[in-house]
Amino acid sequence: MALLRHRDLLRRLFPETEPEHLAVREGQFHLVVLGSDRVVCLPRTEAAAARLPQRAAVLRVLAGFDLGFRTPEPLEEGSADRVGEPPFLVLSRVPGTPLAAEVLDDPRAADVVAGQYVELLTGLVTAGADDRVRAALPAPEGRWRRFAADVRTELFGLISAGGRRRAEQELIAVEDLPHRTAAVVHGDLGPENVLWENIDGSPRLSGVVDWDEVTLGDPAEDLAALGAGHGDPMLRRVRALGGWADDEMTARIAAIRGTFALQQALAAHRDGDAEELSDGLANYR
Repeated sequence: MALLRHRDLLRRLFPETEPEHLAVREGQFHLVVLGSDRVVCLPRTEAAAARLPQRAAVLRVLAGFDLGFRTPEPLEEGSADRVGEPPFLVLSRVPGTPLAAEVLDDPRAADVVAGQYVELLTGLVTAGADDRVRAALPAPEGRWRRFAADVRTELFGLISAGGRRRAEQELIAVEDLPHRTAAVVHGDLGPENVLWENIDGSPRLSGVVDWDEVTLGDPAEDLAALGAGHGDPMLRRVRALGGWADDEMTARIAAIRGTFALQQALAAHRDGDAEELSDGLANYR
């Protein structure tokens, strides 16, 4: 149904394929329409639409920096000059697919995957020291304290007394985290956003997509997402290989991971996305 509203736009951008035959992926902020060599991001809310120019600017910076893996490159942005067209952003399509969960059942493949995640995260740390990247990305001071305050102000009225008690424990754990800005942090490094190819029977990381929440911050954020998506055994492998196995890192990962549902709910509440808000608050009501 969503594609029908954008039929004319999609026919212009994908002249070789009828809109109903295009694959669609639904994210928290965008509908992503997949073509053979490009993708189109259609914002789900006005707030997401307003962020498209900044998203394109950040992706251009990342594309110019050798991260060791592919990132989407902006190809075309929606223009107010085209009367009747919705806001959109066209990006190059990064080859590959999300890693199938059963791949990690093979210990040898799991070690290969872990090693490439270490390379990915190390590349983001390296990028965080580059002046071009630092100039393009936010590094908000007191981010976690503001997050905790905003959750209390904006979400506590929507959840039960028991939900508030649970949320309060999670917020106390995160709001005093140290301010770190040494690394580029993807912000949503779940398995669906990391793409892989099979090279001679072995998984090879081909690229990372969906950089909506990228910032300068703490690598613990991306490690927390990795653990939530692939499970603790893979997280332990990556941390051991990358030298991130200390107790302080363990505490930071746990604190950040405990807020993922609240992060989703707060973003959805601000964007007016009732479906994502309900999902994020499901365990607090």
